[in-house]
Amino acid sequence: MNNVLLHIRLWEYEFYEPQWLWLLLLVPVLLFFRYRKFSQRKGDAKLTRTSYGIQSLSFQPINYLIYGVYGILAFGFSAFIFALAKPNHYSNEEPIYEYEDGIDIIISMDISGSMLATDFLPNRLEAAKQVAKEFIDGRKSDKIGFVVFEGEAYTACPATRNYDYLKQVIDKTQTGLIEQGTAIGTGLGTAVARLRSDSLTSKVIILLTDGENNRGDISPLAAAELAKNKNITVYTIGVGREGYVDIPMNTPFGRIMQKARVSIDEELLSKIAERTGGTYFRATDENSLRSIYQTIDQMETRKLESTPVTRELPYRPQRFLIYGLITLLIGFVLEQLLLRNNE
Repeated sequence: MNNVLLHIRLWEYEFYEPQWLWLLLLVPVLLFFRYRKFSQRKGDAKLTRTSYGIQSLSFQPINYLIYGVYGILAFGFSAFIFALAKPNHYSNEEPIYEYEDGIDIIISMDISGSMLATDFLPNRLEAAKQVAKEFIDGRKSDKIGFVVFEGEAYTACPATRNYDYLKQVIDKTQTGLIEQGTAIGTGLGTAVARLRSDSLTSKVIILLTDGENNRGDISPLAAAELAKNKNITVYTIGVGREGYVDIPMNTPFGRIMQKARVSIDEELLSKIAERTGGTYFRATDENSLRSIYQTIDQMETRKLESTPVTRELPYRPQRFLIYGLITLLIGFVLEQLLLRNNE
């Protein structure tokens, strides 16, 4: 209630039905005739003085008080008219976009042993998980799912808007849980299957890998063709630096670091992205990976903002109604007291 009674700044309001504001022109006309009606009322007392003497009985400053009373009444009537025009308060803050539907996104992540390479800190897998969570934090109204693959693939989390749960699943993801290898086609095909029956019109897969396809029953290009037929855009990301990298290896003597050369099939990843209307990116460190996700975020946000849903905010006439009631009550009481005493 305190916020309602503070003040009214008309320049901070917009009106859904501004045609009612034309009634403001009638306010001074109404008050003029009301004043004449009261001021011309005849009293019952009979005086035997001259006209000058009669005028001297009237306290001159009372006229200014009467004008003030009608100013109060004018404010009260105007406040009710503003309320009829359905006012809505707005601010100079950045607009908040609302959408009827978000984008359906599946992050398909390679979690094979090579993702433990330490050219990213602490390794490729942990860096990829962290940046994916940052990407999720920046999305609004989207359903996001998580598919992981090595030599096989499985859905770790179906598409959901429960981002906290999704990030918990990503945190718990580790390598070595399924058959070893890199089944890019299976990872992509599993992601396509998760999007196949979804009702959202815009569908995206972010496929991240650091190797070459060497496992799986479906070829990567066949999976890309499935994605294309379902109007799914696939963004592919190749993770890792050129040359040899340190990868932890389990031996009878414990885990040791061993240098190995990991090759990324960039030509294949480019074809997958091109066939589905997406883009291929190469990440050589965590900063470039973060920049890639930011680019994808901006591209998909623009696509979403191209068809925003216009939602009419509820109008808020409370301040105008409260001020109108208070000022009219005060104005009518003062009008009766001043004009009656001034007759």
